[in-house]
Amino acid sequence: MFSLVIPVYNEEKLIDELLSRTVASVESFASDYEIIVVDDGSTDRSLELLLQWRDNNSRITVMSLSKNFGHQAAFTAGLEYATGEIVAMMDGDLQDPPELLAEMYKRINSEDLEIVSGKKTGRRGSRNRNFLSALFHLFFKYIGEIKSMENAGNYSMMKREAVDALLTMKEKVRYLPGLRTFIGFRQGYVEFVRDDRYRGEPKMNFGRLFMLATDAIFSFSRFPIRLCLVLGTVGTLVFMVVGIYVLIAKVYGFAIPGWSSILLSIYFLGSIQLVFLGILGEYVYRSYKESQNRPVYFTRKIYSDRENKK
Repeated sequence: MFSLVIPVYNEEKLIDELLSRTVASVESFASDYEIIVVDDGSTDRSLELLLQWRDNNSRITVMSLSKNFGHQAAFTAGLEYATGEIVAMMDGDLQDPPELLAEMYKRINSEDLEIVSGKKTGRRGSRNRNFLSALFHLFFKYIGEIKSMENAGNYSMMKREAVDALLTMKEKVRYLPGLRTFIGFRQGYVEFVRDDRYRGEPKMNFGRLFMLATDAIFSFSRFPIRLCLVLGTVGTLVFMVVGIYVLIAKVYGFAIPGWSSILLSIYFLGSIQLVFLGILGEYVYRSYKESQNRPVYFTRKIYSDRENKK
């Protein structure tokens, strides 16, 4: 059994193209398969169109979540429901070409690999988004505690043992590419140029991309808290030197009168403290989210033959 998980959110303009290309690609290498499309609380006709496809192809399973829980939560829902010995994840905006699945499937079977990820060698579309994405991956490569992500995102294929290992990690704030790399196993890559969105508006705007980047950094790097330590140490040393200079200036009578230097020092120290509080607040908030132990998602209904047999 081969399982493919695809999250969608308000994608009515490309559902037909997405599923027609995906079904054709999957059927080119797998005779026993399931395609699990997770409707992440869409408010347009996405669910209606997905159910029309399911009426014509019983191998398509539609999971309808109770609201929009986010990209990573939707992937998690699909992974937990998938039963395949090999499970793939693919974005639902056709920026990940479905035709690449055949090559990933070939590699994971012929090269004794347990995880194959799509490695982006370039991107079509917005130059600003491409630049920011490249900048993040370069930055994360040097500060992250996992060094082998290789510019890989969600697009990937895993054997069952890797999927089971991934699902044992129950973080509420999830960054699946990082978790997938963290679990280890034998991993390989298939290179591709990421396509521009087929139709519609991007759902991952700059705000959501920024939050996803912070999830990756705070989950897989000690850089933020170490930055606090470095800045605090540097600030302390600088003001020790300044303090000595001020005392000498007072003693020898060449101190410059006025309060500008004092106010500048107060503002500088206050700014550093606010940065520290913001970073510490992020860690406290994430610890609080984990301690709440709330489910990552809720399912409204699952449309599948498996559910009909119950």
